[in-house]
Amino acid sequence: MNLLRKLLFPFAILYGIITSIRNFLFDKGVLKSTSFDIPIIAVGNLSVGGTGKTPQIEYLIRLLSNTYQVATLSRGYKRQSEGFVLADETSNAVILGDEPFQFFQKFKNIQVAVDANRTNGIQKLLSQPKKPQVILLDDAFQHRKVKAGFYILLTSYGDLYADDWMLPTGNLRESRGGAKRANIVIITKCPSDLQESEQQNIRRKLKLEPSQELYFTYIDYDDCIYSQTGKLAIEEIKNEPKLLLAGIAKPVPFFKFLKSNGDECLTFPDHHHFTETDITTIANKAKKHKIITTEKDYVRLKDTNIAPQLFYLPIKSTFINYQNDFDTTILNYVGKSSGNS
Repeated sequence: MNLLRKLLFPFAILYGIITSIRNFLFDKGVLKSTSFDIPIIAVGNLSVGGTGKTPQIEYLIRLLSNTYQVATLSRGYKRQSEGFVLADETSNAVILGDEPFQFFQKFKNIQVAVDANRTNGIQKLLSQPKKPQVILLDDAFQHRKVKAGFYILLTSYGDLYADDWMLPTGNLRESRGGAKRANIVIITKCPSDLQESEQQNIRRKLKLEPSQELYFTYIDYDDCIYSQTGKLAIEEIKNEPKLLLAGIAKPVPFFKFLKSNGDECLTFPDHHHFTETDITTIANKAKKHKIITTEKDYVRLKDTNIAPQLFYLPIKSTFINYQNDFDTTILNYVGKSSGNS
């Protein structure tokens, strides 16, 4: 695969030229972006694959939702519905997509919507009787038809955009220069003990603008696993036989955190829709043991016949340092912003 990617390098150059022209046309106003008179925060990345957008969106929800009426807007990747959908009690992961449904399940005081057309989605949200005061755009860094007021760019510690190449040779959706649109860059999935010297090395490598803020976070796992009926401490089940199941982009850290001798790890594609055959396979491999999965996968599996054995492990994004500075920057933007001009 690495050899094939190298052979496709000319196509990476072509793709880079096309995306750069597109960004240039948006920058110069030839292609139009729509602004809205409401604080809008876009969270995304330059690369394909998991950089931790979901826990970062959840962090922002926790930060803002006690003070403001928050709405999230996602495209609803791999959902089996079309157009604008506002989550309600009839919604599920099939209708919304797994990540938006996860937001809806966890945060009852926010609005959760999906629409591939983000402009239309925002307009629909603003026409609701309960109008949001701030909108979080999930995975929308390249969605330039909407001009957000604030951009947060995520890049994984082990896969920095500065070390990557354009598709199909690498994993970048656009050139590294796109990072200049970000107000904040967050290095995600860091070691929790990342030293200040290494942080400074990364800062120098990224070559950010003086106005851009840089933060470092790590994935923090919960002390318990959860089911429909209760919870169990990780320490209680760490050494007992279990099936670990993940349908996420980069499942290795999840497996590593939970795995003990004899555990089987079962991997599915990211955002996988589980079929009856899949459920039978999972049940046969698990036998009567516990099945532990990610929170994102749990929302797609909790209504199947493996539910009595099924648990999930929550995660959250935790700042290594300067968390208060990040919080202050976001709260100041939302508090002072009356639009996105």
